[in-house]
Amino acid sequence: MIKQITLGSTGIVSPQNAFGALPVQRDDMETAVRILRRAYEGGMTFFDTARAYSDSEEKIGAALADVRDRIHIATKTGASTPDEMKKHLETSLTLMKTDHVDIYQFHCAGQCYAPGDGTGMYETMEDFKRQGMIRHIGITCHKIGVAEECVDSGLYETMQFPFSYLSGEREIALVEKCREKNVGFIAMKALAGGLITDYRAAFAFIAKYDNVLPIWGIQREHELEQWLSCMENPPEYAGELADLIERDKAQLGADFCRGCGYCMPCPKGITINQCARISLMLRRAPSASWLSEHWQAEMEKTTTCIECGACIKKCPYELDTPALLKKNYADYQRVLSGEVSVK
Repeated sequence: MIKQITLGSTGIVSPQNAFGALPVQRDDMETAVRILRRAYEGGMTFFDTARAYSDSEEKIGAALADVRDRIHIATKTGASTPDEMKKHLETSLTLMKTDHVDIYQFHCAGQCYAPGDGTGMYETMEDFKRQGMIRHIGITCHKIGVAEECVDSGLYETMQFPFSYLSGEREIALVEKCREKNVGFIAMKALAGGLITDYRAAFAFIAKYDNVLPIWGIQREHELEQWLSCMENPPEYAGELADLIERDKAQLGADFCRGCGYCMPCPKGITINQCARISLMLRRAPSASWLSEHWQAEMEKTTTCIECGACIKKCPYELDTPALLKKNYADYQRVLSGEVSVK
């Protein structure tokens, strides 16, 4: 049976198998409601969304309002002012047909909001909590330094951060820091933006950590059924799965684009978050669409890169993005010419 995770000091208990609702914004209402309801009926009780995910909150409200007392909902605000944050929360509560959010998170925070920092943001969170509109204060980050500062601050009850078997030692240390400080760790991007293609391996790695709650981004019913199959028979980090994970880690290392898109927009119109990793996608998630006229044209745009450095400054992983674009362009041309074949 799947293990139960307690999210740090929040006391929230959930199966180690939670629902990330970003992708359901791409489903029609009927499909999204069916998927969300099936997730609940299959045993998922933790649902993570955000005000920025278009209509995903509305879909959660439509699917799960009648079982609200049996689930936990986390959502996020990307607001830049207290007034905007108040409007975000009021909208979220209305759309999800609830009077409270279990965890309210600063979305993709670029700083550690704290009392007295002059922004008023953390104080507004505290006001929401006093009023009962939220139960717990959380934060999501993509920059490891900001995440470490937030955990050390003692101000946040949960930390949401990218974590998968392709994560490095510093990310693993962040998970352990959260354990030591009793901060709940919510793992986003546990499939590394599509580069991890075996759900069993992804699950088995996360299951090694008894303080990590993964939120799997789910758009299609067959994807959901894969994760639900882990409820009764959780894959174990052993044998062929352990071997697969070690091979992937050796092949990819840490110097690869996760496709998060925080480098965008590019002043030259380059689709950086796909062009900087298209070589890996051709091999790990093969699709004829990567070789379409559209993507050929997109890859040609990479030759116009002026190396302004804007993408490097914005990359949460501090990658040399222009170098990755050049590397991927050269490899892409070899594939197109037939010099190199992919599956």
